[in-house]
This record gives sequence, structure tokens and C-alpha cells, in this order.
Amino acid sequence: MNRLTILIIIMISSTFCSCTADKEHADAYGTFETTETLVAAKGNGTLESFKVEEGQKLTAGIMVGCIDTTDLHIKAGQIEAQIVALHNSLPESAIQLQVIQQELGHARHEQQRVAGLIQGQAATQQQKDNIDANVRLLEKKYASLQSTLSVQTASILGKITPLEWQLRQIVVDIDRSKVISPVNGIVLTKFVEPGEVVGYGKPLFSVGNLDQMILRAYVSGDQLSQIALGDTVQVATDRAKGQYDHWKGIITWIADKAEFTPKQIQTKDLRADLVYAVKIRVANQKGILKIGMPGEVVF
Repeated sequence: MNRLTILIIIMISSTFCSCTADKEHADAYGTFETTETLVAAKGNGTLESFKVEEGQKLTAGIMVGCIDTTDLHIKAGQIEAQIVALHNSLPESAIQLQVIQQELGHARHEQQRVAGLIQGQAATQQQKDNIDANVRLLEKKYASLQSTLSVQTASILGKITPLEWQLRQIVVDIDRSKVISPVNGIVLTKFVEPGEVVGYGKPLFSVGNLDQMILRAYVSGDQLSQIALGDTVQVATDRAKGQYDHWKGIITWIADKAEFTPKQIQTKDLRADLVYAVKIRVANQKGILKIGMPGEVVF
């Protein structure tokens, strides 16, 4: 065996040992998942438009569909008509009070004139008493009419107020009929199609943030002392020909109680052990990481 052949064998063996060492030295195993947001209908009716497809990338705040709002607009029009009619029935208080106010003003002027005539003995006490009584009567009449008009106005306004609140609610319901993506992400599942009748709370689609993936891994009790929230760890995923892709991850959550090891992660013997779940956030560069992909962690 020549020297070149021996060198090649050593290099291959070193590569194999390195890959095996990576796998043997992994501290935890798990699978990738993402934060999934379920978008549900906020109204009732026929789904008029729905521009959503699985795998589609959505931006937070973008409108992707709309529920039929014909009934809501009709109801809004009816309420607006009622409000207009009630406003038109409000009493014209200023005009009605103005008539009595003019009479009262004239009576008070006459009262002052008669008072002057009394001093000059040009008018009788009876005349003064009559004009004083007329002034008091007009004052009471003015106060009574003012009170009546105030009660009528308050009663009508009391009917208008709840109608205005109903109209505001309808405006809110119309706005809620728009189907809007609440987050940035990729459409994972589409549950309905345009033209279907949906009700409040019915799932329409789910969206996940694939830019930031979560590796849910499991550690034993004696490993808890090695990790803490915010720690940076090394994550490895399989690549072709027994190689690994390496990622930087940050521990964002550690379970506060133990559970049995998931069946899909460990061997039959290890499944009997109690472990603690941890979540590790990994930036998904170039979208390589997929939901369900296995991963290994080195603390």
C-alpha cells in the first residue's frame, strides 16, 4: 500500500469519525416547528372573495378576503333613516320660546311704564296689579314651555343615542368582515374556498412565521443545570452524504415540569425516561429549515 493510499484512507476515516462524533456528542434531539396563527372569520355570511393559497407569503395587515356585507349595509341604511327622522322631529325650542319671550318683554316694558304713571298719579293701583299678574303669568308660561320642550328634546335624543351606537356596531361588523392577515408569514393550511358560507369563529387559514423556526428538543433532568433562558446553543441538521448544517439558536423556553420522551425522538428504552422540553429559536436562513425536520443540539 503506497503512501498516497494510506493518506486518503486516513482522511476518509477522519471525516467519518468527525461526523460520528458530532452525532454522538449531541446533547438533545428534537424537531422543528413554527409559531402558527389560526385566522378565523369575524363575521357571518358568504365568503365573497378569498385570495389565499397554501405556501403563499403574506404581510401583516394585508386584506386577503371579504365576507358579504349586503345585509349589514341595508341595516345601516335603515338605522340612518330612523336617526334622520328623529332629528327632524326635534321641537324648535328657540322659535316657540321666542314668541312668549317677546310677549314677556312687552309686558315688562308695560309694567315699568305703569309704575312710572303710579308715581305721577296718572295710573291706578288696579292697573299696576293687572300688569304685574300678567308678567308673572307669562314668566310661568315661559318656564313651563321651556321645561316641556326640554323633556321632549331629551326623550327624542334618548332614542337617537342607542341607534347611533347600533350604527357604530354595524360599521365595526362591516370592518370585521374583511379577512386580514394578522402576522407576516407563510400560509400553512387553507380551510375554505370562495363562495362558502362561514360563521363567526370558523377557521379560514393558518399562517406560520418560517423566518424564525422553533426547535422543540428534550433534555434530561441532570442537563437542566447546563442551560438557561437566553443561552446561545449550536443546532445541527442533516445534510447530504452524512454531513451537517450548523445553526446558532437561542433558548427561549424551558418547561417547568417533566414529561415522557416523545416516541418519534428516542429509542424504546429511552422513551421511559422523563425529560424536559425546551424551545430554541433559530433564524431560518434561505428557508432551509422545514416544519417537522429533525435537529440536534449541542449546549
